[in-house]
Amino acid sequence: MSIFNYTFILHGLSAGIIIAIIAPLIGIFLVLKRYSLIADTLAHVSLAGIAIGVLTGISPVITGLGATVLASLGVERLRVSKTIYGESALALFLSGSLALAVVLLSMANGFNSNLFNYLFGSIVTVTVGDVYTILGLAILVIITLTLFYKKLLYVTFDEEAAQVSGIPVRKINILLIVLSALVVSLAIPIVGVLLIGALIVIPVISALQLKKSFLQTVMYAEIISIFSVIAGIFASFYFNLSAGGTIVLIMLAIFFIIYIIKHN
Repeated sequence: MSIFNYTFILHGLSAGIIIAIIAPLIGIFLVLKRYSLIADTLAHVSLAGIAIGVLTGISPVITGLGATVLASLGVERLRVSKTIYGESALALFLSGSLALAVVLLSMANGFNSNLFNYLFGSIVTVTVGDVYTILGLAILVIITLTLFYKKLLYVTFDEEAAQVSGIPVRKINILLIVLSALVVSLAIPIVGVLLIGALIVIPVISALQLKKSFLQTVMYAEIISIFSVIAGIFASFYFNLSAGGTIVLIMLAIFFIIYIIKHN
């Protein structure tokens, strides 16, 4: 158990567990709304925001979070306008933000080790300040989800009926997508831009295979998410592997095990 002798591992483990708890809470609504790709889209937008931070000298975490929140509002506005289908809006933001990130990074003298940490995650770089920031925003996300749980659930399953019932559907959708942006930004230090979508979506997809009630599905998704993060960090430490990639591979392994068992 020498892993607990290293402070940076404890910081990464703490941050990872916090993210593992909140990611499925957002993921369940995104998956059921068939909006799973929003996590990947916002992750690529955050990369453009990070590139802006690198170029301007502002904290990349702040610029990444700002860009992600603004893009989430833009995506929802395009979706509501019905001039562009939801998936097409996501494609526009994903490809556009990736192109912008590449151009900005080329202006900032290309990639360096810090940028690779943002791309693939690195628990080594997680500080105690990051842990407190992640914890604070995670508490904000959980409180918001608790307060608007019933409305979010109603809008997720039947948006038209919710609107007829007087629920402010547009505001609820904006709330969900902004919370998604927060979770994406929080998870980047652990799993990186390229893998954050998996952390939000795969545990939920795995839990849905069990065909349980909504709350039971959330519970199983939480168990899968937390186990995968802890096991991934332990495996990355003892076998000298990438933490983000290891976490996602463990999640995928659990998904395939559940899928094979339930469909045979």
